[in-house]
Amino acid sequence: MSEAAPLLLDTHAAIWAVEDQPIATTAKEAIEDAYRTGRTIFVSTITAWEIGLLVSRNRLGLSTTPERWFERLLAIDGVQLAGLSPDILIASSFLPGEPPRDPADRIILATARDLGAALITRDRLLLKYGEAGQVSTIAC
Repeated sequence: MSEAAPLLLDTHAAIWAVEDQPIATTAKEAIEDAYRTGRTIFVSTITAWEIGLLVSRNRLGLSTTPERWFERLLAIDGVQLAGLSPDILIASSFLPGEPPRDPADRIILATARDLGAALITRDRLLLKYGEAGQVSTIAC
């Protein structure tokens, strides 16, 4: 990962950031370094959709509505919304190698590749894709 590379939080990493849950030291250091150096920490628009699904399926309990929760995420200093352009959506259909089948994961991967960002994730399939050299990942 380049020192100037932005970061992209996958959905679970975003949840842990807002809920102040423990994350791996390497990921914590990368986030702290991004804050210190003024690098952007992105979150994908698809994360809002995933949060809504998790709440609607009772797989995630929030102390507020998903809409307010997502607003709180975007209010964290240094966090920005990564756009979801048609190019990213199309690129998610043509990822090299053996990407995961989950459409949201593919969109997050395409977003990371488009931004040149390191993806902070605990998802084993996303980490495996990163190990194959297709995207920069940081385990959290």
